[in-house]
Amino acid sequence: MPELPEVEVTRRRISPLLLGRSIRTVITTAPSYVFLTAPHLLEQKLTGRTFVALTRHGKYLLGQLDDGARLLVHLGMTGQLFGEGASSPRLLRRTANGTLGSCRQFEPDAHTHLILRFESGPAVFFRDTRKFGKVQWLAPDESSARLNKLGPDALHISGATLHSRLKKRRGPLKSQLLDQSVLAGAGNIYADEALYLSRIRPTRMAHRVSLDSCRRLVDSLQQVLLRSIETGGSSINDYVTPDGSDGGYQDERHVYGLEGQPCKTCSTAIARVVIGQRSAHYCPRCQR
Repeated sequence: MPELPEVEVTRRRISPLLLGRSIRTVITTAPSYVFLTAPHLLEQKLTGRTFVALTRHGKYLLGQLDDGARLLVHLGMTGQLFGEGASSPRLLRRTANGTLGSCRQFEPDAHTHLILRFESGPAVFFRDTRKFGKVQWLAPDESSARLNKLGPDALHISGATLHSRLKKRRGPLKSQLLDQSVLAGAGNIYADEALYLSRIRPTRMAHRVSLDSCRRLVDSLQQVLLRSIETGGSSINDYVTPDGSDGGYQDERHVYGLEGQPCKTCSTAIARVVIGQRSAHYCPRCQR
């Protein structure tokens, strides 16, 4: 699933293809659970409009339109937001034998749920093979129940704020870091990486994490998030940047997905444990 770095990289790199451009045509697929706003209404409300700003909170993108309305986009597990002309094997359907085939320029397919074509220049595509992504039009001054449920953005939360939000939580720390109402934006990859760098075991009970440990954890989390943004995010499965290129942070991971491999600090084998139906990877020696 794209996490905060992947969404922030998408925001930064898709902005030049959206901002200041007048939408000429809106093309959607049939109604599905991708659309929190009915496709026909989305087409009606977006046609002729211009994006004036694109912001992010957690894993959500929010496009501000020139009439005061907003377009909410969540990439879900396999969502891809990119420009016309992008080329990547990750944009191709898998063949019968599981391979991705040769790389070629992307052409809209059945999984391309939203196409924005402008008065001039390249179109923008939103594609999601598993349909867990979301698209919603919000009227001027309309609030979003989804955004209202989110905690502070992981890039901006302080250690003291995280500590105050955890002290009444009785579950394992890793589960709380994935709870978007606690802090918004962290997912499996960056929670594991931040816990490793802060030397905290993912199974520690959240309410027992000290203020000093929360400060250390937030520093580590923000360090990891910023480094991933710098390298373009993590391309492990479906994620590509808006020009079709891969991110690079997957090559810098310390623990996530590295079960059995030696810890980069002490050479102990990286362990994996399931917490709340989600995998957690950690070093049994370095993390306490």
